[in-house]
Amino acid sequence: MDSDRFWNPYLAGIALGLVLLTSFVLMGRGLGASGASHRIGVYGLDLVASQHVDRTPALHAAKADGHPLDDWLVFEVLGVLLGGGVAAYTAGRMKREVLRGPRVGLALRLALAFGGGLIMGVAARMARGCTSGQALSGGAFLSVGAWAFMFAVFGGGYALAWFVRKEWT
Repeated sequence: MDSDRFWNPYLAGIALGLVLLTSFVLMGRGLGASGASHRIGVYGLDLVASQHVDRTPALHAAKADGHPLDDWLVFEVLGVLLGGGVAAYTAGRMKREVLRGPRVGLALRLALAFGGGLIMGVAARMARGCTSGQALSGGAFLSVGAWAFMFAVFGGGYALAWFVRKEWT
C-alpha cells in the first residue's frame, strides 16, 4: 500500500488533539465510543426484549436517562463514521476491500477482526472505558489508570503479535 495515500500522522494528531480540547470545552467531557455502543445496544435490545432491559440494572440505567439514543456520544460515533468516510475519500482510499495477509482467507480475516473487536468490547466494559476514552480523555487528564491501561494495551498487542504475525506475512 502506498504510504502517500494516508494522512500526515502529525497533522492528524494535532487535529485529534483539537477535537478532544473542543469536546472538553463544549461538552465538559472527553471522547469515547463504548458508551455509545452500549446505548445503541440497549436501544436494539429494548425493541425486542423490553422486559429484560427493565429488569437488568445496567441496561435499565441507559434507558432511564431518556431515550437510549439521546446521548451526545451516539452522535460522536456517527461523526467518527462520517469523518472516517471523509478521510478515506480525501486520501483516495475510498473503496470496498478487506485488508489481509497473502496467506489468510477472507473468512478467517473477518473472524479474527470480529473476535478481536468482541474481546476489546468486553474489555472496554470491564475497564469502564474504551481505548479512545481511556487513552485520549484519561491520558489528557494524566490519569494513572488510563496510562496503566494503555501500557497494558500496547504490551498485550506486542506480546500477541508473535502469534498472529503469520497471518500478515
